[in-house]
Amino acid sequence: MGSFDRHDDTRRRVLLATLTLPATSWAREDGTDFWPLARAGGNVFLMRHASTEPGIGDPPNFTLGNCATQRNLSERGRREAKLVGERFASEKVQLTLVRSSAWCRCVDTAQLAFGNAKPQVWSALNSFFQGQGDGNAQGNEVLQAAAALRAPDNWMLVTHQVNITQLTGVYPAMGEILLTRPVSGTAPSLRVLARWTP
Repeated sequence: MGSFDRHDDTRRRVLLATLTLPATSWAREDGTDFWPLARAGGNVFLMRHASTEPGIGDPPNFTLGNCATQRNLSERGRREAKLVGERFASEKVQLTLVRSSAWCRCVDTAQLAFGNAKPQVWSALNSFFQGQGDGNAQGNEVLQAAAALRAPDNWMLVTHQVNITQLTGVYPAMGEILLTRPVSGTAPSLRVLARWTP
C-alpha cells in the first residue's frame, strides 16, 4: 500500500471517530472559526460574566438589587468586558438582542461590552447556583425562545457558569463566549460551534 493510501485511510479513521463525538466537541477553542460564524448570523452567544473579585457564589444574605452585597467585577473583569465590546465592533458582528442575568456582575458585563444595544435583564438567565432558582424551567425558557432565532439575527446572553453548563455541557471560563446555534426538534437544544475568550 502506497503512502497516499495510508494517509487516506488515516483520514477516514479520524473522520469516523469524530462523527461519534458529542456536538460540543466540534467547537474549536482557538477562536479561529469564531468570527466568520459570528458574522454569518443565526447565533446565540452565551457569555459568562467577566472576571470577578475572588470568591464563589455570593456573600451570605446578599440582595439581588444591591450590588454592594454581591460578588462584583474586578478591574480586570471591567477591562475584559470593554475588550469584548471593542472586538465585536471591530469584527462587525451585529447583535439584535442583548439580555443579561439580574446579577450585577452580569449586568455590568453586558453594559460595559454592549451598552449601545441596551441590554435587558431576563430572569431566565439568573443564577440557580445552590438552589437559588429552577434550572430546568429557566433552561427550557431559554431553549424555547432561542428556537425561533433565524439569521441574520444574533443574540448575546450574559449569564453564569451554572446556566451555560446546563444548556451546553461546557464549563466556561469567566468572560468566555460560546457561539451556539439552535437545533430544532422535539427537544430544542443549542449546539456549540466555537468558543472565544478575550
